[in-house]
Amino acid sequence: MAAYLLRRLLLVIPTLFGIILINFAVVQFAPGGPVEQMLAELRGEGQTMGRITGEGGGEIRTPNALEQRGTGGGGGDGPVGNYRGARGLDPAIVAEIERAFGFDKPATTRFKEMILGYLTFDFGKSLFRDRPVIDLIIEKMPVSISLGLWSTLLIYLISIPLGIRKAVRDGSRFDVATSAVVLIGYAIPGFLFAIILVVFFAGGSFFQWFPLRGLNSPGSETWLLGARILDYAWHMVLPTIALVIGGFATLTMLTKNAFLDEIGKQYVLTARAKGGSESRVLYGHIFRNAMMLIIAGFPAAFIGILFTGALLVEIVFSLDGLGLLGFESAIRRDYPVMFATLYIFTLMGLVMQIIGDFTYTLVDPRIDFEARR
Repeated sequence: MAAYLLRRLLLVIPTLFGIILINFAVVQFAPGGPVEQMLAELRGEGQTMGRITGEGGGEIRTPNALEQRGTGGGGGDGPVGNYRGARGLDPAIVAEIERAFGFDKPATTRFKEMILGYLTFDFGKSLFRDRPVIDLIIEKMPVSISLGLWSTLLIYLISIPLGIRKAVRDGSRFDVATSAVVLIGYAIPGFLFAIILVVFFAGGSFFQWFPLRGLNSPGSETWLLGARILDYAWHMVLPTIALVIGGFATLTMLTKNAFLDEIGKQYVLTARAKGGSESRVLYGHIFRNAMMLIIAGFPAAFIGILFTGALLVEIVFSLDGLGLLGFESAIRRDYPVMFATLYIFTLMGLVMQIIGDFTYTLVDPRIDFEARR
């Protein structure tokens, strides 16, 4: 098993490199980059001052009483013609903006510098936030980890027992009634449940039982540890419920179908014929085999909740997490933040896949990854 895990860890390196390379190449052809956005803003700012902080850390202040000097009557001819937003602007200012953002270098040079920095988790500075990217990620990480961890834990604690009971009582009134609840959870996305919870329980129209914003109350930094933990749990209730309701349906049906598939197999009939109790047959024989499929889906479920499902929930409850950071950076074309979050997401996903494989052996020791060819 150790040799297999080592091979998988080594495979993470080319996989990460390939994903970053493909996305970097695609971005080079995407319109509306940071330089174009900044130039468009400068053209529409009137007499205000534009502030630009490039990846080199330097700051440029450009007076917006730009008199279109040096452009003649062509309005965009010459070296700045590649940017529509540059029409009518001084080419020297455009060149300075490109230098500040690092776009005066060839794409290959920028990619090489980015990869070398990633080896030491140096992601550079945000193009628009004037802060190191790693500081932004560390600041937002606790919010997303909290949502993903508690939501995934509760989803598994609810879905697996419920799915097992539905399989054992297949076709009963309990199965039919719970299937209706599961169908509702499957049909309505988590963010819509989040809005409903806000309306009913966070001061929308009915009750003010739970807070609407953030993960802690103002001034809670000075509270005792126990009070801070309770305050954190109080803020987590509604976002976690929204994600659990929106995510438990698929796992419940997956568990039920996995157990139904195992219940009809020959080894179950043999175990019952030998006089084994229903509980022993269910948890001593069926459980281990049926759980293989559930464990296989855990990494994808965790990553999906952590970075995809939680995005709109973060927006509804004003939780400033990684999902929201990545989304805003993609809209803003803040490339250092975009690629850094992609790097972190991919790395965590690959590591979770390896953890899933390792968990296979804990559930069923008969599995031997070393024997794979």
